[in-house]
Amino acid sequence: MTIDVTPHLNFRGSAREALELYRDALGGELTIVTYRDAHAVQDPAEGDQVMWGQVAAPSGARVMAYDVPSALPHDAGTIPFFVSLRSADADEVSAAWAGLLDGATVVQDLAPSGWSPLYGMLRDRFGVTWVLDVAVAYPSA
Repeated sequence: MTIDVTPHLNFRGSAREALELYRDALGGELTIVTYRDAHAVQDPAEGDQVMWGQVAAPSGARVMAYDVPSALPHDAGTIPFFVSLRSADADEVSAAWAGLLDGATVVQDLAPSGWSPLYGMLRDRFGVTWVLDVAVAYPSA
């Protein structure tokens, strides 16, 4: 199996626009899952915002992004990105999670979610926020 590590950028309402720019700049496919698509709407006004988005270029370049919901604090200069670790293999994701736990603060337990068989978020002891999940196929936007 392989594990992909990808920059995961955080926005407040402009993730779609940013991802479209990155798609145009890098080429490749744009995939967007909205909060509505994932049945994870907390604020109806944010239902069509990006819960998870990705540009995957033929060159191998990837970038992910999402819109931080209004229920969470967001400052563009504070936690502007996550490190996303993805694999199709749940055992690989679980092993990486276990390895990162030492001294970490768990933000979201590693567990099934509405968009992945396993998803979790933690802030490691160095202050880096990691999102780990089992990759699944989504239709292109």
